[in-house]
Amino acid sequence: MARRKVSMDGNTAAAHVSYAFTEVAAIYPITPSSPMAEVTDTWSATDKNIFGEPARNIFGDTVKVMEMQSEAGAAGAVHGSLAAGALTTTYTASQGLLLMIPNMYKIAGELLPSVIHVSARCVASHALNIFGDHSDVYACRQTGFAMMAETNPQEVMDLGAVAHLATIEGRVPFLNFFDGFRTSHEIQKIEAWDYEDLKEMVDMDAVEAFRARSINPEHPVLRGSAENGDIFFQHREACNSYYDALPAIVEKYMDKVNAKLGTDYKPFNYYGAPDADRVIIAMGSVCDVAEEVIDYMLAAGEKVGLVKVRLYRPFVAENLIKAIPETATKIAVLDRTKEPGALGEPLYLDVVTALASKGVTGKTVVGGRYGLGSKDTTPASIFAVYDNLAEDEPKNNFTIGIVDDVTGLSLAEKRSPDTAPAGTISCKFWGLGGDGTVGANKNSIKIIGDHTDKYIQAYFQYDSKKTGGVTISHLRFGDTPIKSPYYITKANFVACHNPSYILKGYKFVNDVKPGGTFLLD
Repeated sequence: MARRKVSMDGNTAAAHVSYAFTEVAAIYPITPSSPMAEVTDTWSATDKNIFGEPARNIFGDTVKVMEMQSEAGAAGAVHGSLAAGALTTTYTASQGLLLMIPNMYKIAGELLPSVIHVSARCVASHALNIFGDHSDVYACRQTGFAMMAETNPQEVMDLGAVAHLATIEGRVPFLNFFDGFRTSHEIQKIEAWDYEDLKEMVDMDAVEAFRARSINPEHPVLRGSAENGDIFFQHREACNSYYDALPAIVEKYMDKVNAKLGTDYKPFNYYGAPDADRVIIAMGSVCDVAEEVIDYMLAAGEKVGLVKVRLYRPFVAENLIKAIPETATKIAVLDRTKEPGALGEPLYLDVVTALASKGVTGKTVVGGRYGLGSKDTTPASIFAVYDNLAEDEPKNNFTIGIVDDVTGLSLAEKRSPDTAPAGTISCKFWGLGGDGTVGANKNSIKIIGDHTDKYIQAYFQYDSKKTGGVTISHLRFGDTPIKSPYYITKANFVACHNPSYILKGYKFVNDVKPGGTFLLD
C-alpha cells in the first residue's frame, strides 16, 4: 500500500509506528523523549492520529495511556501490564532510562515482548547535559534487552516496526533508540506506515501465545521466585536459545519491510566503495554525515566506506564481517560515549572482539569518540577520521569535534568543502527563545514539505535555558534527499531576529555563502 508523505520529527515517527502495536503505554516525560509520550497521549485522548483519522491500533483499539510518578514507576507499570497480557510500550531517555534498569532485567528475564523507544541522551556526569549521546543506552547492555539503532526519522518509522514485530515473535524485549534532539527533534518529510501494512506482518499466533501466558487467577502459575546457587546459573543460561534465534527473526522482518518498501535494511548495512580500503563503523545520526562525505570522496576517486550498525544487541560477528569489504585494511569505530578507564568504548570493543573471535587478521582497528552532549559532528570531523586512517599508524582512542589541548587525543580538522548535494538551499535564523522564531520556522518548513515536492530538513539549536536564550534554526530544502545532520555553516540565507546580537560578537556573516543574503530584522 502506498505510504503517505508527511513532515514530522523523529519522535512523532516513533509514536506513529509504536501506536500501531501498543495496547497500553505507561509514560513519564523526560527531555528529549517527552513528545513521543505526549503525541501518543493526545492521539488516545482525542481519537485523532497524525492524519486526523481515528487513532486505533492494529487491533482496532485506542491505546490506554497511563502517566506514572517517575520513570521507575513507568517501567514497573510496563512489567505488570506485560505480565497481564497487554502489549505495552514506553518512551524515555537518560536518567529516566537508568531508573528503568531494574525492571528491564525482570522484563527480559521473563521473556516479555515489549519495546522501549529511547531518544538517546547524555547521562549527567561532571555536569548535567540534556542533549544527545549514547551513554544511556550503553548503560543497558547487560539487561538482556535487544537493541536497535536508527539514523534519521525515516529509519525510525521503518525500523521501529521491525523492533515491535521481532519482539512479538522472538519474546526478547527491545530497546529501540535514535539520537536525542538530532533525530528526535529533526523535521523531515518522510513516508508513514499505513497500519494495514503493519497488521499484515504481525505473527498473530505469537500474540495469542503471549496473551495465553498472562497471569490469570483462574490459571495460577509461579512467577518471580527466588533461587539459590544450586539452580540459578542453569536457569540463567536457559535463555540462550532465544537470543541465538533473535537475529534471524530480525532479518526476517527486515526482509518483510524491504519487500514492502523497496529498502535494503540489514543488521549491518554497508555504504561506499565496494573495494574500500578505509571504513568507519558507527550507529546513529553520524552515519548520514559519513554518507554525505563518502559521496564527495568517491567522486574524487577515493576508496572509503561505512558500516551502519542497526542491530546492536545481539551483536552478530558473522553479519558484521560480511558487511565489511575484504579490501578494507583500516577501520575506525566511532562511539558516542566515554567510559573512563576502559580500554575502549563499547562498540569498538565489540568490533575488535567480533573480528578476533572469527580469526580475521590483516585489519588495523582504532576507536574514537564523537558527539558527546550533542557536540556537533561535521563533515570536517569525518574527513579527519578518514585522514587518520590513511596514516601508517592511525591514532587510537581519538576524539573528533573538539580540540583536546590537555591529553592530545583530538584529530586535527581542516576546513571542509561543502558536501551537501548541489541545489540544496540552506537557511539559518537567529532568534531569542520565546520570540516565535522557532515556531515560525517549524511552520515554514512543514509548509514547504507538505505542499511541494521538495525534500526538507529542519533542526533547532538552543541551550537548556530555551526561553530567553539564543535560538538558531537550521533549515534546508532541495530536490534531492538531505543527509546533513549537522549545523549549517554555509548558508544561502542568514537572518538575525534580535538586533542586540550584533553587539555581542556573533559572526553571522561568516556563515553566508558567496552571493548569499544576510537579513537584520
